[in-house]
Amino acid sequence: MEITVNKKNHRVPETCSITLLLSEVLCQPPNGLAVAINQSIIPKISWENHLLQSGDQVIIIKATPGG
Repeated sequence: MEITVNKKNHRVPETCSITLLLSEVLCQPPNGLAVAINQSIIPKISWENHLLQSGDQVIIIKATPGG
C-alpha cells in the first residue's frame, strides 16, 4: 500500500505498524521522534499496535537539542 511520509510517497506492507515503518522502511531509530498520522499525534506506547492505512499522511518530527 502507499502512504505519504513527510510529503514523500512510500510503499509499505499491508500490515505495517509505525514501529515497522521506522525500523525497516525508513531505517530510522525511534529515539527523539514524534509521529502524527492524519494530523493526530500517536503516543509512542501505541506505535507497535497502530497499523497504517493506505493513503495515510504521516509526519515524523525529530527533536533537536538546544531549543
